[in-house]
Amino acid sequence: MTAPASADQPAATAPPRALNRALIVDDHPLFCDALAMTLKVVAGLMQVETAGRLDEALARLDRAPVPDLVVLDLNLPDVDGLDGLVRLRLSVPDVPVLVVSSLADGRVVAAALRAGAAGFVPKHSHRDTYRAAVEAIRAGRSFVPEGVAVDTGGGAGEEAVARLGLLTRQQARILQLICEGKLNKQIAWDLNIAETTVKAHVTAIMRKLGVLSRTQAVLIAKEARFESLTPESG
Repeated sequence: MTAPASADQPAATAPPRALNRALIVDDHPLFCDALAMTLKVVAGLMQVETAGRLDEALARLDRAPVPDLVVLDLNLPDVDGLDGLVRLRLSVPDVPVLVVSSLADGRVVAAALRAGAAGFVPKHSHRDTYRAAVEAIRAGRSFVPEGVAVDTGGGAGEEAVARLGLLTRQQARILQLICEGKLNKQIAWDLNIAETTVKAHVTAIMRKLGVLSRTQAVLIAKEARFESLTPESG
């Protein structure tokens, strides 16, 4: 029986989309193989690739064709907390990310959804749950299986990650440089853009983060351990 979406899951916010190619990001080869087969057989995906580390996944996402779906394990060797999810969302903001994790308590699920995940599936769920998740994402809906609680309280760090997920890749680069203590003139030099462009980005960053100063932006960034979140290319 297909697992229905939980009543706690967010309402539909996206149009239907075609899902034919997926990238699984998980450092357990046997699980990757089993999940790849599941996605092909029960969820109708035509091509499934795998990556064992986040940096490997980001390198793959810089090449065409870009997968239609990323399936992400939160616990990777080169990832701390939700950093991997935020980096993926910054790298390919138009590609839905389905989080698959053995850490399925309500706070983790809620934090992943706030950070931009299209859905959440406990790692060792039945294959019908994976099918339901892919079908929901195809239909433009978020997905959380029935019986998986979503803690809507949230903490300051989780909220910070969610806000950072609103930034564009260029804004993310600039915020990282601000965290390094660089001034607008130095940032403009590093990124080969006009200082007026940097100022405009800084204004947009502060607006998206809901702060009034660069110092407050840095504090939010550090709450979410943002120092290594920015993709290198693009």
